[in-house]
Amino acid sequence: MKRRLAPFVFSQFANVASVISGSMVFIAVPWIALEITGNAASAGLVVAATAIPGLLMAPVIGSIIDRFGRRNIAVLAELLTVFVSLLIPLVSWLWQLTLPALIAIGILRALTAPGGSTARKSLVPDVAGPANMTLDRANSIHEGLFAAGFAVGPALSTFCIAWIGISNTFLVVAAFGLISAISAFMIRVTEQHEEKDASDSGSFFKFAIQGFVILFSNKPVLMMMVTIMTLAVIYLPTEMVILPAYYNALNDPEGLGIAVSAAAAASVVGSLGFEQIHKRISYANILRIAIIGIGLSMLPMSQLPEQWVLVTFFFLLGLAWGPLLPLLNTVIQTRIPANKRGRVFALEMTIWNAGPLISMVAVGNAVDAFGVKGVYTVLAVGVCIAAVFVSTSKHLKELNV
Repeated sequence: MKRRLAPFVFSQFANVASVISGSMVFIAVPWIALEITGNAASAGLVVAATAIPGLLMAPVIGSIIDRFGRRNIAVLAELLTVFVSLLIPLVSWLWQLTLPALIAIGILRALTAPGGSTARKSLVPDVAGPANMTLDRANSIHEGLFAAGFAVGPALSTFCIAWIGISNTFLVVAAFGLISAISAFMIRVTEQHEEKDASDSGSFFKFAIQGFVILFSNKPVLMMMVTIMTLAVIYLPTEMVILPAYYNALNDPEGLGIAVSAAAAASVVGSLGFEQIHKRISYANILRIAIIGIGLSMLPMSQLPEQWVLVTFFFLLGLAWGPLLPLLNTVIQTRIPANKRGRVFALEMTIWNAGPLISMVAVGNAVDAFGVKGVYTVLAVGVCIAAVFVSTSKHLKELNV
C-alpha cells in the first residue's frame, strides 16, 4: 500500500492550531473578567461556572463522536468553537460585555471545545495506518505537538492582549480554531469500524454509558485511568494553587513562569521520545517510571529549595510526565474497539477537568491554614504512595500483552 502522510499531517495541523486557540483562552478569559469587574474573585467564578457544564457534557461528546464519525466531529466542534469565540468581540463592539454575558459565552465554549480534542485522539489510528506509522510514533508526535502548542498559546495570548486589546485577542483565538477546522476537513481517510454489537443498540443514554462499562471491564485501561485520576486530583493543584501562592508571596511571577516552562519543555521531549523509550522499556515499566519519577521529583520540590534546584526537579518531573499521555493514548487505541473509542477518550477528558475541581478548594483552604510547604509535602507523599500501589498492581503486566 502506498504511504500517505497527508492525513496524519493535516490531523497534526488541526491538533496544534486547536491547542494554541484553547490555551490562549486560559489567559484571555480570566483577564477579560478582571477588566470587566476589577475583582480577582470574578476570574475564579468564570472558570468554575464554565467548567461544570463541560464536565456534564463530556460523556455525551464521546457518544456523538462514536455515532457520527471522528473527522466529522473534529470539524464541526472546531467550527462551533470559532463561532462562540467570535461572540466576545461581537458583543463588545455592539453592546457591552458584562460578567453574566462572559459566563454564558464561556459555558457555550465549554460545551463545544472538548469535542475536537477527543475526536482527534480517536482519529489517530485512522491517520497513522495510511502513513505506515506505529501507534507509538503517532501518539508520540501527537502529544509532543499538543504540549508544544500548549506552551505557545498563553505567551501568544499575552502578546495579543498588549498589542490589539483583549476583545480583539479572541479574533486570533477564532482564527486558530478556523485553521484547525480546515485542517481537519482536509483529512481523507477511511475510519476504522467494527461490526455493531448489541451494546450499541437501544437508547442514546444506553449508548453513552458504554464508555463506563467497557472501561471497568478492561483492567489495564482502568488502571491507567486511575493513575491519571490520581495525578489530576493530587498533582495538578500543586501547579494551579500551591506554586502560584508560593511565588506570589515572593512577588516573583517570572520564577513561576520559568519553573512551569521547564516542565513543559521537558514534557515535550518525553512525549516525542516515547517511541524510542518503548523500544527499550515495556509499557508496564514506562508507567512505573513515570508515576514514580513524578512522585520522587515532587518530594524535594515540596521543600521549596532555591530556584535553580526547584527548576531542575521540575524539568525531571516533566521528563517523567512526557511519555505518560502517549502511553495512555496507545493503550486505549489498541485495547478499546474503534466504535467505542470516542466514549473512553471522553472519560479521560472528564477526569482531567474534574480532578482539580474535586481537590482545588480543599488544597487552597489547607494552604491558608497550614502553609505552602506542609501541604505541598503531604501531596508529594500522596503521589509517592499512589506510585507504590500502581507499580505493584497485578494488572500492570497486562499492559504488555
